[in-house]
Amino acid sequence: MATKLALATAPLDDSEGLSARLCAEVASWRYEDLPEDVVRTVKLFLVDTFGVIAGAAQAPGIAEVRGRFTRWEKDGSATVLIGKNRMSPPHAALVNGAAAHALDFDDIHDPARVHTFCVMLPAMLAAAEDIGNIDGKRFILALAIGGELHARLGLAAYNCLGKGWHPTMTLGALAGSLGVGSLLGLDEHGMLNALGLALHQASGTAQPMLDGVLAKRLGAGIAARGAVTAGFLANDGVTGSFRPLEGDAGLFPFLERGEVRLGELMGGLREEWRLRDYSFKPFPCCRCTHTAIGLGFELRRLGVTPQEVASVEIALGKVNYQTVGQPYEAKRDSVVHAQFSVAYTFARALTDGKVDLSTFTRSNITEPGIAALAEKVTAIIDQGEAATDMAPARVTVTRTDGSVLTVASRLIPGSPDAPMSEADIVAKFEGCAASGLGLDVQRARPFAERLLALEDMPDVSALARDFPN
Repeated sequence: MATKLALATAPLDDSEGLSARLCAEVASWRYEDLPEDVVRTVKLFLVDTFGVIAGAAQAPGIAEVRGRFTRWEKDGSATVLIGKNRMSPPHAALVNGAAAHALDFDDIHDPARVHTFCVMLPAMLAAAEDIGNIDGKRFILALAIGGELHARLGLAAYNCLGKGWHPTMTLGALAGSLGVGSLLGLDEHGMLNALGLALHQASGTAQPMLDGVLAKRLGAGIAARGAVTAGFLANDGVTGSFRPLEGDAGLFPFLERGEVRLGELMGGLREEWRLRDYSFKPFPCCRCTHTAIGLGFELRRLGVTPQEVASVEIALGKVNYQTVGQPYEAKRDSVVHAQFSVAYTFARALTDGKVDLSTFTRSNITEPGIAALAEKVTAIIDQGEAATDMAPARVTVTRTDGSVLTVASRLIPGSPDAPMSEADIVAKFEGCAASGLGLDVQRARPFAERLLALEDMPDVSALARDFPN
């Protein structure tokens, strides 16, 4: 079950020294501080993330990004997983991060609205390869630090997406820099420099998401690049802002305009783990569509058919509506637009009874029958729901005979309240490897099994070397 924590709000003028306190705390963390279930969760997210990277091998935009950086760099100390090109750590992190986020199939912390391991795995893997001889326990710790802080930053900056930022990207560079700092063995002062240098690179608006363009896929990679760059420059003695969170031009007062719940960042550190609250995504599309997809399945079970649908109204919270509520335009021929359309994904759920990787192929997103059904769908803002709540959706179907049927849910498939099992996650890895790389189970599964025993690995660079390709 998801951890319940009362929101603790503190005024920003009480935040003096916040960044330094956070970095001092994180610099003291050790692998032995991690609860057993948190370690297991991190390893499952590695299975999930390596899987979605494999699945993205043929995804639009990924070959172009890899090709561009391959032309610029012929060698380096880190590995691009698809193609096994060698590049500098920041650029390997960027390319791998773009692949990890390309399918929109990667993990998410629903309340914080952050996709995390698409940033953390590329950043930590590139850093570990460059450093050398990073064992599995140190790697897990770094990932746990990045993942925990990413969620907490997202919970603190609870309306980041509503203000137009892409929290995966904007907050990911900051959280990831602390994970890279852990791999480098930075003390609290080094961690603070890393966090400050990450703020200097933090960027990423949600406009590519709203416009349905391939730039959306770069966000996680750019955050991973920033995290790697910040950690290594801090290690080299470059100083960064010493008030990156609380300073007048820092994350909270400036980027977040003071709309922050500070207690969510520091409250219960090392006691209440937000890593337990992440979701594995069962559908390769924007998380804001997932509850409505589940309702599409329910309506199908209730006997509703596409042929009898006269109109559909889908009510969402305001931020979800802003993200996925625009009308579906098949003529745009955009996979990203389809991934960010509640109309398209609902139409597929009702028609096919499934939403999977094949749902977002170029031929399927323009299918005339689906496009016609999606045109009958109108999304609205549910004024009775909190603007930032990810979970709720209400679907009202009017049939051609005039009858009306309404279904609603606050349960998101894949969330801690409706979780995917370990077997489901491994099967997802295998399905992605088959779709993107053409690998059968016999070639894919051993790699997943190695990830589940990661704490025993003497050098995680082997993961980059042995990633099936």
